[in-house]
Amino acid sequence: MHQPAARLVDSKSSWVLATVAVLILGTAFGAPWMAAVALKDIAAEVGGTRSVPALANSLAWFGAAFGGIGMGWIAQRVGVRWTVTFGSLMMAVGLAIATAGPNWSLYLGYGVFVGLIGLSGINAPLYVYISNWFERRRGSALALISSGTYLAGALWPPIFERAIAYAGWRQAMLWFAILEAGVIVPLALVFLRRAPQQPPPMSVMHHAGREQASVLGWPPNLVFAALSAAIFMCCVPMSMPQSHLVAFCSDLGISKAHGAAMLSVLLGTAFLCRQMWGLIADRIGGLHTVLLGSVIQAVTMSAFLFTQDEVGLFTVSAAFGLGFSGMIPATVLAGRQLFPPAQAAWRIPVLLLFSGCGMATGGWLAGILYDHFGYYGPAFATGIVINLLNLAIILMLVGRQHLIAARAY
Repeated sequence: MHQPAARLVDSKSSWVLATVAVLILGTAFGAPWMAAVALKDIAAEVGGTRSVPALANSLAWFGAAFGGIGMGWIAQRVGVRWTVTFGSLMMAVGLAIATAGPNWSLYLGYGVFVGLIGLSGINAPLYVYISNWFERRRGSALALISSGTYLAGALWPPIFERAIAYAGWRQAMLWFAILEAGVIVPLALVFLRRAPQQPPPMSVMHHAGREQASVLGWPPNLVFAALSAAIFMCCVPMSMPQSHLVAFCSDLGISKAHGAAMLSVLLGTAFLCRQMWGLIADRIGGLHTVLLGSVIQAVTMSAFLFTQDEVGLFTVSAAFGLGFSGMIPATVLAGRQLFPPAQAAWRIPVLLLFSGCGMATGGWLAGILYDHFGYYGPAFATGIVINLLNLAIILMLVGRQHLIAARAY
């Protein structure tokens, strides 16, 4: 006899599964950080061209983003347990292929195996899966699981830096390939059972026709296009310091070990603060939370242009982690709040598609601009401009939300 969905959502079991999802994502997203930490080592084999390893890292994000839509559809039919297991094994294969790089095999390993059929089977399916286990605390739950990326960033860079220094980037990749499969596959097989099917709330059922016709007083797909553009534009500047901070510090004469530690501080702060942003999102809603995060990200991104000393960069890195950490889960939450629950299975992966494309574009674009100008100032300035475009879109949507609320009174 099955328990009613109402007894399963927001339960202790829901939080156990959310914690397992964090562990899985925190392990899986070590792969992109491996390429970030090894960026200068890989570039040294191709004449110092940093856009080569930056492109490999970007291809992993692009692959995960595009593959997430198909993997989300597959997960609905066969269960998230099997897409996560498959994705983990494909990531291990991809990392092994990448070690034959640093040219086409690096791109193939990261773009196709790590991204397109690896991370895609883990990231988007877990977002949809966990969102179905929560109702009242969905914002907090999405913030928690999305912290897996930053848990990976806080945990792995110092470990990777030591492993690369000891055995080289190729051997370090092989070690991590074995480790991630050994952690993720058992967790998926033991814990990831099917999520409960939640009946839509009565208010949603009663107003379904009106919701389909209009969102914030506009056509639903227009609002969704604006939300997709916003999440893309928040992720472009977000990924620039994350992908290039270790190399940026090295250019300033700061050791790679301290640069990796700085990246850990940035992402560790993001991990801790994301839980705070989840609580805020549950209280004020997704759009208002994105607005706050966008303002802080723009300010702290600007600080990277004017800070050159090590202590100052540690401080700016921590502040940057505070700002950007809530923006992706809050945008996903906004999508759940603005559109009917039945559409979550495709709308969430599409939002994550644009998020992943933004992360990929930012890291690659920063590498191209560095190769052209020889320093990171133009890249960070470009990121600030794109951040301001995100802020303009979110301000527009928040304004529409307030206007619709005022008309209702």
